[in-house]
Formats: sequence, C-alpha cells, structure tokens
Amino acid sequence: MKFSEQWLRSWSNPAVDREELVAKLSMVGLEVDAVTPVAGEFSGVVVGEILSAEQHPDADKLRVCKVSNGSETFQVVCGAPNARPGIKVPFAMVGAVLGEDFKIKKAKLRGVESFGMLCSASELNISDDNNGLLELAAEAPVGSDIREYLHLNDASIEIGLTPNRGDCLSLQGLAREVSAIYGCVTNPVVIEPIAAVHDDVRSVELLAPQACARYVGRVIRNVDLSKPTPPWMVERLRRSDIRSIDAAVDVTNYVMLEQGQPMHAFDLAEINGGIRVRMAEEGEKLVLLDGQEVTLRADTLVIADHQRALAIAGVMGGEHSGVSATTRDLFLEAAFFDPIALAGKARSYGLHTDASHRFERGVDFLLARQAIERATALLLDIVGGEAGPVIEAASESHLPNIAPITLRAERVTQMLGLELGGETIVRLLTALGLGISEQSAGVWQVTVPSHRFDISLEVDLIEELGRLYGYNLLPVRYPQARLAPRAKGEARSELPVLRRLLVARGYQEAITYSFIDPKLFELFTPGVTPLQLANPISADMAAMRASLWPGLVKATLHNLNRQQDRVRLFESGLRFVGQLGELKQEAMLAGIATGSRLPEGWSNGREVIDFYDAKADVEALLGAAGDAEAFRFVPGEHAALHPGQTARIERDGRLVGYMGALHPQLGAELGIDQPVYLFELLMSEVAEGRLPKFAELSRFPEVRRDLALLVARDVTAESVLECMREQAGEWLTDLRLFDVYQGKGIDPLSKSLAVGLTWQHPSRTLTDDEVNTTTQNILTSLETRFNATLRK
Repeated sequence: MKFSEQWLRSWSNPAVDREELVAKLSMVGLEVDAVTPVAGEFSGVVVGEILSAEQHPDADKLRVCKVSNGSETFQVVCGAPNARPGIKVPFAMVGAVLGEDFKIKKAKLRGVESFGMLCSASELNISDDNNGLLELAAEAPVGSDIREYLHLNDASIEIGLTPNRGDCLSLQGLAREVSAIYGCVTNPVVIEPIAAVHDDVRSVELLAPQACARYVGRVIRNVDLSKPTPPWMVERLRRSDIRSIDAAVDVTNYVMLEQGQPMHAFDLAEINGGIRVRMAEEGEKLVLLDGQEVTLRADTLVIADHQRALAIAGVMGGEHSGVSATTRDLFLEAAFFDPIALAGKARSYGLHTDASHRFERGVDFLLARQAIERATALLLDIVGGEAGPVIEAASESHLPNIAPITLRAERVTQMLGLELGGETIVRLLTALGLGISEQSAGVWQVTVPSHRFDISLEVDLIEELGRLYGYNLLPVRYPQARLAPRAKGEARSELPVLRRLLVARGYQEAITYSFIDPKLFELFTPGVTPLQLANPISADMAAMRASLWPGLVKATLHNLNRQQDRVRLFESGLRFVGQLGELKQEAMLAGIATGSRLPEGWSNGREVIDFYDAKADVEALLGAAGDAEAFRFVPGEHAALHPGQTARIERDGRLVGYMGALHPQLGAELGIDQPVYLFELLMSEVAEGRLPKFAELSRFPEVRRDLALLVARDVTAESVLECMREQAGEWLTDLRLFDVYQGKGIDPLSKSLAVGLTWQHPSRTLTDDEVNTTTQNILTSLETRFNATLRK
C-alpha cells in the first residue's frame, strides 16, 4: 500500500514529524518499506504564464516565449512541443536551482537571450513524463511557489502489510490506526446519500451467494467523460502509484484508496438485461481490460449480464463492457466477495490487481453502499450526470457473523507480562473502534466492528493491546526454571559421538528430505504402501520415506554425475512406517559408501571398497557403546540389496538393521554402474551399550592354539565361532578368525577356517593338559554339530 503523507494527515494529523510517524507505524506492525519524496529537490520555481510564443529565428524546434511571473515579463527560449500562449507552467527563474547543483543562469540559445527555463514534470523529478511542459490548472496563481501550489513538500509512504491487515489498505483504515496510536481526532470524509433523479435500475441476481453475499450498484446517466480528472485527484493517485486514465476509472480507484472498497464502472449500453453474479461456465471466454483473452474455469466467480460474462469478480473487468470516451451512461458496482472464494484466482490467470489484492485479504462487508455514495458524489462533481437509486442485493445468511469476544484482565497480564489496568484496556480498544462493556470486575465483552475481520479470539484482542501499548515497552522477563543436572549414562553412545566416529572414518553428513518420490519408494520397499502427503511440495516429494536409503542414493548419484567417484555419506533422521493411526516414527542412522577404498594419493592403492570395508564401519558403530559382542551379522534378504551380499544385523534376536551391496538391478535402474554399499541401523539399539567394568590384568602367560577347520561351504563362520565360545571355558580371552580358504587342495564343497584361540588364567599358569582337554572338547563339539574336521 502506497499513499501520500499529506493525504493521510488530512484524515489524521498527529503532532509528530515524518520520521516519528514512520517509525511508529512500523512498531505497531504496519512496516514501512520505503519513504519517497514526491518531487526532487529544487528552489526558485514559480507558476508562470506564457503570454506569447514565437518561432525562433534560427531553430525550427525552439520557440521564444514571453513568460509572466505575476509582476514581470521574461523572455525564455523553450523547445517543448506544447509551449503555447495562455497556459500556466512551472517557471524556473534565473537563480533557481534544480537538483543538487544545476543553477539556472541567463543564457543565449542560437543567438537569442533566455532568462530562465520552463519545466517538464521529469525536470522537477515529479514523474518520468518528459514529453512536454507540465501544464498547470487555469486557476493556478501566477507567481506562487510551485512547491506550495502543488503541495510537493510531501512523501509517498509504502507499507508492507501482513495478509490479516486488509483493513489498512485504505486511507480510512490507516487514519484509524494513526488516531488510535496517538489519540488524535480522525477527520473522515462526510458522505451524504445522493438523491435519485431517475428510476432507472438493473436487476441483480446473486446466483453464488456463498462467494458474493452482497452486491450494490447504481445507474448514472448522461456523464461527460471528456472532462478531465481534477489535478488534485490525479496527483493523489500518482503518489499512490496509480496512473490516471479517465474520470470514471480514476474515481473508482480513488474511492478504493480512500475507503478500501474496490469498485468497477461498466458502460451501461453494454449490459444486456440485468446483473448476474454467478460461477463461470467451463471454457467460457472473456477478453479483459488489458486485452488478453482468458478461458474461464467453473470455479471462477464472474459478474455477468443475461448473455455473457462482463468481468472476473474482484479481479478485472472485461474489455467490451469497460468505459470509453464514447460512454454516456455508467453502471457503478461495489460488492462483498468471500476471500476464500477469490483466493488464488487472479494468480491462476496470471493476474494481480489492486482489487484482487484487497478482496483476497478481506474487505469490510458493510462498506459497499458507502463507497457507491462516495463515488457517485465525486462523479457528479467531475463529469456531471444523473444518479439513479442505489440497487442492493444481499444474502444475509452468507454474510460474516461477528460474535462478541470475552476479554479477561487476568489473561492480558499473563500474556503481556504486565498489568495494564482496566482504564488503559478500555481506552486502547475503544480507540480502535471496538465496542467494550464491562461484565464483571476485570472481564469485558468486546464488540468487533465489521472492518476488523481479523479479530475473532481473545488472543487477537491481547495482541492489539500489546501493539498499541508498544512492544518496546513490554517488560523483558527471561524464562526461569530450576533444573537438576541429569546424569549422563555411560552405557549409551549418543548421536554426536556416532557422528564424530563416522566423520573420522571418512564419511560426510548429509541431510535429505523426508519426502521422496513414490516411484523411488517402490524401488526400495516394493509392495509397501507409502504414507502419502495430502498437499505435497511437488509430485516427486509426495511420499514419506520408510528408509533413509533413497535420499542417500540420490545424493550419491548427484555426486557421481559430477565426477566425484569416491563417496562416503551418512544421515541420521526419522523413517515413517505404516499409515496414520498406526504410524511409527523411528530414529535411524544410515550410510552409503562407494568408490576406492582409500583417498587418491601416491601411497594409496586403487582397490575398490568391498563388503567387509563397509562391515568394518558398521562394526565400529556397534562397538561405540561398548557392547559389540551383543550384535550378530546374519545372512538376510532385502529388496534393495544384493541377494548374496546382505546381512541382517541382530541383537539378542531382535532386528537392528541391514547392511549390504546395492542390488545390481536397482543400481542399473538408477544409473549407477559401480558397487555401492549401504547400511541402516535403529538408533535406539545402536546407542544402547554396556557399562564398562574394570578387570585386573593377569600376570601369567597366555596360551594360544590355532586350528584350521574344514567345514561345509554353507556353514557360517559366526556359527562355528559361537560353538567354540560355548566350549572354550571361562578363561578364553580372545577368539579370532584370521583366514578363510577355498581352492586347491580343498574339496569344492568345503572351506577352511583358520581360528586362533587364546586362554589366560588370572591367578596361575594354565597347563598343557588343561588347554589340550578344552581344545579336544571344542573339536568334538564342532564335529558333532557341523561335521568339522581338522585340516591336515
């Protein structure tokens, strides 16, 4: 909203300067975006009258003018095409200064002396118009200072309003605010009803009352649109960033700025029958005032006659029904449109107008008749004409119902942090035009006026009190809480620790969206129905992820496509399993790795990462909390992982997560042509560990036995090691698989496992017989369970 400071002060004029006024408007929530002088800096420019204009003897485009300043006559050479006798224009006399340093001096132009300069609007920095001299009104007093005459000691103030403050998109609304802030008097325009001098009316039908609950119109006959808009109105419109077009359009724009009610003027001759406010027919065509033809949709409200659409309601009128120089009779309209019905409609047609800007934010539903009367009075004064009776159609059941609000002093104190007092509360709310009556001590009943459609709750009233009292005057109170220190569990490994561990192992943290493409969801979790978003950002972000892998794979693919062949990424976040009502949100820690095992370097080889490199990273995570022995890697299956390189990670039989190689088929579909390894773990399980316990170091020697065992190829090393632990006894201190062999000298259906066992007694030296007996028990158990034999 852009407006003239002088125009605002004609409504409400607090005894403060511009700087103070601007600062205060911003402090109450009407943020001032810009303050622009309406004219440039200049002095010594007066109203001059051209008495004569003769052709320059030596220049075709110059004229030699005699110009009066009211007391003297000066010779001025001018090149403006509209320089002619009888007009009044800005006259910069000798000694005048334009801008910062352009001083007018006596000069000779093609041999003819010139004493001063006749000015265009652009030379005074009033507007960009430099097509000729700025012509002033015929009644302009010759010799008067042009700044005083045109009221150029003014500024255009632009405020950025939040969507809920549509009531301030007018001078009337702003004046109410200023008067409430400073406690000064508001001087509204007196609007008297205009008596009808003829009975010409048009029928009005509200065929979509839920979208338009009130429509007001009036026929005005015999207007003369050749008459110009008065300069004062043109100038107020210009300072509000609205271009003057003709008297009818200018008046409707002026009333919109002044009262806050968008209006439209139709050429009465183009209206067939009466007015119908209806929804558009699907595919209906309309040529708008800006010349573009639009194809209307069935969800668009239009103003129509009995044959065709005349305008998109609340947005823009049609070209064929708009006023022109030949228009003799007008039909003025003002209406109340439901903001929800119009929300987004202008934008959907690639439009944005002053009217749509206001209607989408809300317009006073009682304002239409007042605006019609104001516009009628202005039009009759400017272009003449004969007004008919005001026509009004309303659907009372669809108009807003503003219920009274109960306000409690106790609640005000609680939310603002200070006790305002009953008198202050009543004074501030009354200043805003709200009706307030006390029900009981400290409790009021507040009646909200129709223009404050943003107030419906007690908290809205409290916000208004805080705003007017001054946010900067509210006390600053820091939250206080008596918090006892919480013991940090030594048996847990929190996320920051795990993050640092992965970073130390060469990973970088990634953050991806929780919303993914449903097609990508299907690739990673086929057969599972995703939780769909009701209002997704885009089609490829419509499903809630059930795994962190899709986001990490996309991030990896992004890097691979940019010549980054070695990628290590991890992410912590939630996955969403199930549907609403049974939805589980589980914190996960996931990672992805591909490319070379070590970074490129003169001392590093070029070996590619394999399953066991990724497994080592996962084991480091599982051991961070000090309970690595509790986890088991079990052969598993996962739709996104390679069938022969997939491990289920379990803890006491519970599934903790998965790790493995990306399925080759899935990699091919995604465009990845190199091995990729993934892991995903439940944070609740990974973080939970075991409290460390001190064990005294033994002073006695260790005893080690290495066994090379032949077992069937399908027997897992983990099951063999578990069996050995069970039989090794309590003095076993280390059990290590250090070799797996298949090949020459071994049955193709078998494999060799080389295992090292270490025993140590805390208080004595173990004998060979003890160790040999234990070893034999281990071999017997292995033979019984797995048909294992010692390799010879």
